[in-house]
Amino acid sequence: MPLFSFPTQLPNKELIPNLFRQEFSKIVAVLCKNYGVSNLQLAEDAVSDAFLKASETWAFKGLPENPKAWLYAASKNRLLDQFKHEKIFEQKIAPELKQEEFAEPPSEFSNALIKDNLLQMLFAVCHPHLPAEGKVALALRILCGFGVEEIATALLTTKPTINKRLLRTKEKIRNLDIKMELPPENELHERLGGVLTVLYLLFNEGYYSSGNTKAIRKELCFESMRLTYSLTELSLTNQPEVQALLSLFCFQSSRFDARIDNEGQNVLYQDQNPKDWNQELIERGRYYLNLSARGNGLTKYHIEATIAEQHTHSDDELPNKWKTILMLYNQLLQIQYSPIVALNRTYAFAKVYGNEKAILEAEKIDLKEYHFYHALLGELYTAVDSEISKRHWNLAVEKAKNNREKEFYLSRL
Repeated sequence: MPLFSFPTQLPNKELIPNLFRQEFSKIVAVLCKNYGVSNLQLAEDAVSDAFLKASETWAFKGLPENPKAWLYAASKNRLLDQFKHEKIFEQKIAPELKQEEFAEPPSEFSNALIKDNLLQMLFAVCHPHLPAEGKVALALRILCGFGVEEIATALLTTKPTINKRLLRTKEKIRNLDIKMELPPENELHERLGGVLTVLYLLFNEGYYSSGNTKAIRKELCFESMRLTYSLTELSLTNQPEVQALLSLFCFQSSRFDARIDNEGQNVLYQDQNPKDWNQELIERGRYYLNLSARGNGLTKYHIEATIAEQHTHSDDELPNKWKTILMLYNQLLQIQYSPIVALNRTYAFAKVYGNEKAILEAEKIDLKEYHFYHALLGELYTAVDSEISKRHWNLAVEKAKNNREKEFYLSRL
C-alpha cells in the first residue's frame, strides 16, 4: 500500500506542474540509466525541454491519450538530438551501449523499472565521495524535481551558490565515473547510511523551515518520506534503520496541522490540540517502529523515533512519559553527541526535575548564538525570573533568522 496517493484528475493549468513534480526525477533516472549518469546535465535539460514543449503543444492540440508516455518519449528524443548535436552519441554513447549490450529502452516504462532506476539514482546522488552540500542540493534537484531558486530558498543561500554546487557535484560524478547501480552487499550498509543522512537532512529542512513565508515546508518532508518509503520496497534496502527513519518521519509529520495556527505561527508542543494530530500517520509510525525493532542494531533513528512516539501520548496516558523521554535523550547523546540534541533534552529534563535545575543544564550548552537556545531559556525563566526571561526572549528575537520567527518570539515576550 503506497504511503501517499496523488490526485489523478487535475485541471489542465495544474496538470503540467504536478506531472513535473511527480515525473521529472523518474524520467531523468530512466535516461541516466540507459545513457549514463555522466550525462546527467543533458538528461535534465532534455526533460525540462520536454515539459516546456508539452506546455506549448498541449494548450493548442489538447492532452495526449497518455501524457506520461508522451513526456518520456519527448525527453528521450530530445536527449538523442542533443547527443547528435554535440557529436556525443557516436563518440561515447554508442560504443558503450554496444560494449555493455544495453537494450534500447522500451516505449512503455514499467513501474518496477522506474522504481529500480530511482533507487539506483538515489545511491548515485548520495555517493560517499560527493561533497555533503552538493548531495543535498542534487537530491532536491534530481530526486525531488526542485528548481534552483526553490533549492536556494530551502537551503538558505543564493541561486549562484546552488548553481555552483550543482555544477561541481555533477563534474565530480563524471570525473569519478559514478555508475547508476546499487552497491554490492558488502558495501550496502555503509552506503545506505549516507543515503539516510541526506534524507534526514532533507526532512529536517522542511520540518524546521527557515524560510520567511512558511513554518513548515511540507513538500520537502513528503519528498523525504517518499524516497525513504521507496527504500522499504527493495529487500536489500528494507533494513531496520530505514524503517526507523520512516517511522520518525511519520510521527513528526503527524503533527503538521497542530504545529501551525490559523495565522501561520508556531504552536508549542504543550499548546497543541491532540485532536489535530493525524492518527493514520501515527499508526503508520508505530507499524514501522515495530518492524525496525526486529534488527540487532540500535541507531539514532530508532531512538529519535521512539522519542517521537512518546510525544504522541498525553501525560495522563503515560505518567512516566517525560522520564522515559529523558532516558532516551541520554542514550541518544551517548551514541552521537549533538548540542541541538542536548538542548532538546533540557526540555524533558525540566519536565522531570523542574525549571531551575533545567536552567543549569541548559547554560552548560555552548549555543549562545542560536535563537532556539535563548527561546528555551526564555521559556524556562518565565516562572523563575521574569527579567532574565525577557532578556533571553529579546536575544531570541535578535538572533532569529527571519521575520516569522521574530514575530513568534515577540508574541512570547
